[in-house]
Amino acid sequence: MTVDWEAEWAAMQADEAAALEGAACACAPVTEEEAIAGLAGSPDAVEPVDPGNVVVPDRPSALERMATARRLGITTLALTISYKGAAFCGFARQPGQLTVQGNLEEALQTLFAHPIQTVCAGRTDAGVHARGQVVSIDVTAADLENRTVSSIMRSLNALTHDDIVVLDVNEMPPGFSARFDARAREYRYFVVTGHAEPLFLRDFSWYVPGDLDVAAMEQASRCLIGEHDFKSFCKAVSAEGKPTCRNVSNVSFSHVDYLGEQALCITVTGNAFLHSMVRTIVGSLVMVGRGQRSVEWMSDVLSACDRRAAGECAPAAGLVFWRVIY
Repeated sequence: MTVDWEAEWAAMQADEAAALEGAACACAPVTEEEAIAGLAGSPDAVEPVDPGNVVVPDRPSALERMATARRLGITTLALTISYKGAAFCGFARQPGQLTVQGNLEEALQTLFAHPIQTVCAGRTDAGVHARGQVVSIDVTAADLENRTVSSIMRSLNALTHDDIVVLDVNEMPPGFSARFDARAREYRYFVVTGHAEPLFLRDFSWYVPGDLDVAAMEQASRCLIGEHDFKSFCKAVSAEGKPTCRNVSNVSFSHVDYLGEQALCITVTGNAFLHSMVRTIVGSLVMVGRGQRSVEWMSDVLSACDRRAAGECAPAAGLVFWRVIY
């Protein structure tokens, strides 16, 4: 027996992570129907509904979820997975398309001989990679008969697409949700500069010819820290009639070396992200780094709440969903 937690709670308030990050940001009110529609998209990471803007019944707390799962005899497993995004049309299942969720659920159905629904920490766009995506599933005692978490991991790695790797399977408290129990998500974006395109990092970075003023990029990024309306950094069609406030706790810059190739790593951590939010932040910061925009411009973009004010959306290949913080 499987509980469809997403169907039960799609119209409920934002996940507990948003509440833990501080007071809700003031955005335009939306209806319950709009809130439900907002959860059906495919953002960089899942879009929780701002609790200050939607009047819906309180969704079950973690304790209530645990009690329900125990009453139904459910065991909750958490799968940590990595995937190369190039082959997939994003994470979320889509009819007739190869997606990470669709392929994983096909493997789970083959393994357990009945449909298993998955809940992920964050839905990624087409071409975006993941190093530490977390997916929760509900299984019964019958499903686990003669199986261990290690054997489940081995079976899934044999059944899933070659570009998906199940890194770990852990039994969690009953009712655990990879999505609702997440406190923060971390993304890393890799930019390669210089006069020659990368070879080994080609499929996992954005090549920007020349040099970047990283100090200016760091200074420009400071205005993004905290809770703000990030509508300027969201794909315009995805922002219509939906709350666009998010809390970014970290934007940092570091240099990494991979097989002798140097890359600038931009790390962005927040409670949740809008559609293409991280990639648009990176695209805008690169404009500052190239000297095409001033440091102060970034603050103006944030205040504009208009996608047309920001820079380009950086290519999907450079983005990696790095980890989930619980």
